Amino acid sequence: MTEADAAVDTLVSTTKDGTHGVSLGEATRVWARIAALSFGGPAGQIAVMHRILVEEKRWIGETRFLHALNYCMLLPGPEAQQLAIYIGWLMHRTVGGLIAGILFVLPGLVAIMALSLIYAAFGNVGLVQGLFFGLKAAVLAIVLEAVVRIGKRALKNRVMLGIATASFVAIFAFDVPFPVIILAAGLIGFIGGRLGRQAFMVGGGHGASKGKTLADADSLLGDGTPAHARPTLGWSLRVSGVCLALWLGPVAALLLVLGPDDIFSQIVVFFSKMAMVTFGGAYAVLAYVAQQAVDHYGWLQPGEMLDGLGMAETTPGPLIMVTQFVGFMGAFRAPGTLPPLLAGTLGGLLTTWVTFVPCFLWIFLGAPFVEALRGNKALGGALSAITAAVVGVVLNLAVWFALHVLFGRLEPVRLLGATLEIPVLSTVNFPSLVLTAGAMLAVFRFKVGMIPVLLACSAAGLLLHAAGLAG
Repeated sequence: MTEADAAVDTLVSTTKDGTHGVSLGEATRVWARIAALSFGGPAGQIAVMHRILVEEKRWIGETRFLHALNYCMLLPGPEAQQLAIYIGWLMHRTVGGLIAGILFVLPGLVAIMALSLIYAAFGNVGLVQGLFFGLKAAVLAIVLEAVVRIGKRALKNRVMLGIATASFVAIFAFDVPFPVIILAAGLIGFIGGRLGRQAFMVGGGHGASKGKTLADADSLLGDGTPAHARPTLGWSLRVSGVCLALWLGPVAALLLVLGPDDIFSQIVVFFSKMAMVTFGGAYAVLAYVAQQAVDHYGWLQPGEMLDGLGMAETTPGPLIMVTQFVGFMGAFRAPGTLPPLLAGTLGGLLTTWVTFVPCFLWIFLGAPFVEALRGNKALGGALSAITAAVVGVVLNLAVWFALHVLFGRLEPVRLLGATLEIPVLSTVNFPSLVLTAGAMLAVFRFKVGMIPVLLACSAAGLLLHAAGLAG
């Protein structure tokens, strides 16, 4: 078979089984099940995939699963969805990756869109305000728990702790661009891994289940490289061309027709940039989106960003689906000649399109080459350093959220070249402080799950509103 024939065979949808014997229909049902269970942020979603694909279905082995996860953590965007695309591609070529990636996003897209419509239509109603008042406290506790969880796995030594600390100080105090932080950490880790320094050999950030390890050779896929996973320049150029056209075609069309100042043009340009520069997982992405959408564009207020994160935390799918809420609200408040709810719906759908289409590009273009690099120490070192830097970025997100949830006003202060936002203590929101403390106690001390904490805080918010204390 020629290279062109192989490329066409890979790109065209096919229902033929591979040597593993898993039909495309069965795989579709499995990916739909994973999508329906994909609560709990990237850590929970990756754990669900590991339990079903590695332990239950035995599609792929432990080492291959972690290798794919390591690559996805190096990419911009949601690593859990990209991991689904990667494994779907390994099992059933391009069509398998498309099915896995689309199904992973679909439940969250529908749920967040419905919640955004309700929020926009009834957000000023007292009961809705009370509900989201409680959600903010729960989300803050969940983000803080994410810092601790990722930190325990990533900061295994002083070198990793130093990278995380430097990352936090750089973004919090000196407003260093996030891509610069990630690139610097990746370069340091790459060099350290290439030199064989033990400090950089600490593994991935989310980890996997602690159950019995499945060797790659004992999995249905085996430990060999499938024929379609062997990189060819022709295939890479074809698939990247299709993905680029699907991603950037709508961006170019909106810019030409509506101009750069239109809200829809601003949305697709901003979230296309985000798709290229936001590394390190959902929480790191949210730090960037929150600062830009709130402080630069003025699409949302800080509290509304937390409301959106609360929606994403309580619905299946990637946490980065909160960007759909951001795009919805931005277009809803600047609808032009369109009805506001229609404009918001279009803004949310455009946001989702330019956020997730690039994920398919990164996987289809890079995964074949990454499959050839399994066991590469330099790649592992870069991953370790980037994961450590992400801990600092997530801590910055937690601090940013805490300041805006617990205090009514912040004052900027310049000190030794740094700019810090200092809370005005007299503006502390005591009901929010008490509710946040309760949520943190439940999460950290009693190990209560995310969904019960969110539900309990939402109920408490409604009670506080009824008592006239929420606000």
